[in-house]
Amino acid sequence: MGNPSKIIEDGVEYSIGRFNGTEMFYDFDKILIYLDAKGKLLFGVDFKIHNGDEEVILKLCNYMVKDFESCKKHDIDPNKNILLTGPVGCGKTSLMKLIQFIVPLQRPYELIPCRNIVFAFNHIGYKIIEDYGEGGNFCYDDLGIEPIGRHYGQDCNVMGEIMVSRYELFLSTKCKTHATTNLNAEELEKLYGSRVRSRMRKMFNLIAFDINTKDKRK
Repeated sequence: MGNPSKIIEDGVEYSIGRFNGTEMFYDFDKILIYLDAKGKLLFGVDFKIHNGDEEVILKLCNYMVKDFESCKKHDIDPNKNILLTGPVGCGKTSLMKLIQFIVPLQRPYELIPCRNIVFAFNHIGYKIIEDYGEGGNFCYDDLGIEPIGRHYGQDCNVMGEIMVSRYELFLSTKCKTHATTNLNAEELEKLYGSRVRSRMRKMFNLIAFDINTKDKRK
């Protein structure tokens, strides 16, 4: 096993804390420097960590590195998953892609747009619900803006069905189910029903950007 406090990107070594041989001590300021550099490699030179986003990033970092004391302080359950909410363009997708790189030894999750899952369902049918509902580590991106699925004339609330399956998975396995959304709890319940909302409440930690966070894509 290597030193988890050191990460090499594009030939440059970044420190994200201190490792004493058995225990890792993370340094949030150093993590921010690394995430800024990794973000530029992933998304282009215009990427940057914005002032005001540090609290959200800190909560995500505490969750990822399983800092139990800090998680308890922020009312985060390390055994649940992450539902990251916020306005359009606040950086949810980029952060969920980026944040897992600080724990390179953990099994990664695949980030996939919900609308792509529905489009696949329309072509292939219910096997898609099995594929995304019954295994693997996923982050479902832009939950709630996907259309209703339709296969051979039959309508299906694809992501609602997947969330029910992922809840059963959450109870029985260590598979990760994260999601990002622009919607609030009431809007999600309107789309998926109270049964799904109830399961989501048990399955997710809610981490939210401020509703006034500006669209960073403008």
